[in-house]
Amino acid sequence: MDRFIHRQNIELFKKRLAEVNSDAERKVIEKLLADELAKDPPPKKGD
Repeated sequence: MDRFIHRQNIELFKKRLAEVNSDAERKVIEKLLADELAKDPPPKKGD
């Protein structure tokens, strides 16, 4: 369930970035997206 929510959050933040109108809102969404992406485990060697 947590992975599903994680993936949904990433997709939502990417979509919102495409629709944003102000610099302040863009910065907030970029921060949220970066925080969510930071939760991803590092790729395994050989992948």
